[in-house]
Amino acid sequence: MPQPDLLQDLFEVAVVAVRGDSAVARALEEINARPPDQIIAVGKAATAMAIAASAKYPKAPLLIVTKYDHATDAPAHAEVIEAAHPVLDDNSIKAGARLLEVVGAMPAETHLLMLVSGGASALAEAPVDGLDLQGLKQRATEMLGSGADIHAMNKLRKTLSRIKGGKLLQNFAGAHVTTLAISDVEGDALSVIGSGIGDAPDMPAFQFAPHIVASNAIARQAVVEAATARGLPVKSNAETLYADITTLGPRLARTLVSGPSGLHIWGGEPTVVLPPDPGRGGRNQALALIIARELAGHDGIRVLVAGTDGTDGPTDAAGAVIDGATWDASGAQALMRADAGSWLEAHGALLRTGPTGTNVMDLVIALKN
Repeated sequence: MPQPDLLQDLFEVAVVAVRGDSAVARALEEINARPPDQIIAVGKAATAMAIAASAKYPKAPLLIVTKYDHATDAPAHAEVIEAAHPVLDDNSIKAGARLLEVVGAMPAETHLLMLVSGGASALAEAPVDGLDLQGLKQRATEMLGSGADIHAMNKLRKTLSRIKGGKLLQNFAGAHVTTLAISDVEGDALSVIGSGIGDAPDMPAFQFAPHIVASNAIARQAVVEAATARGLPVKSNAETLYADITTLGPRLARTLVSGPSGLHIWGGEPTVVLPPDPGRGGRNQALALIIARELAGHDGIRVLVAGTDGTDGPTDAAGAVIDGATWDASGAQALMRADAGSWLEAHGALLRTGPTGTNVMDLVIALKN
């Protein structure tokens, strides 16, 4: 079985570089914005981001919308709503309604500080008239299992929502909005992060200052620097994980088998097509198992595949660490059933980190001796 210490250490370096608290603290010092009259943090990294903002502006009212079990360290005065991810639930609708209420109640001349991270699309929603929670859940489940990328999913989400795509801030009557965002999307576009929940409408009536404070590129660069400091040669660093896992797995394995010795780093967000009744696991766990299949029998290659938020799909695992000895023939059935998580756990390869306080898509970190 793989010895994951080095790869996990490098993954931790990446996460620390883009944590919500440190990223927001740095940004607030750099931009020197006026004190906010309201802070709203929404997404998987909402609590970490809110901690930094609240430390600088302790008197500002604070609303946090985040995933279940992700608000343990929230400031005592914060209003917290926890909801489901990746498929929304009743609390997602409650959160959407509360966001509209808070933003709509802010008077003229006020300043709103928005803290946005990935996951916001499911964690908060206010559906358009005629669409209920069951209808939204059905659409979300269909999208997640279809293999559609984040851009296609967000395009549909915006048409179904009264808060996405700049619509939330249409209700703001104040003077200033500052949005600090942790990017979990290709290209780092604010209009795509959280389906644009922190973006401004076209021709806003207020001053708008958007800032991307953390991204996959920053996380990968931190791995490069840490590896170089340890004397490890870095042979590749690319954000190219934007294909189906059945295509990516063999491609990455071929690159490692035929490529030079050293550290290889990839980032992005793969897609996956799910069967009607999937087992346990997420795209990273499935990708790791496919890579394990392709590397079977090859010595000297170890691979970590993980989501930087510490979760992978509807599981509490970030991903897995595998090598050329991980695979056996029973893995084929696990892949067919989309049950990679169960298989990897049974084989001691599952990676659990707990919530990380950030969300900048996924990382693959591989070492070839």
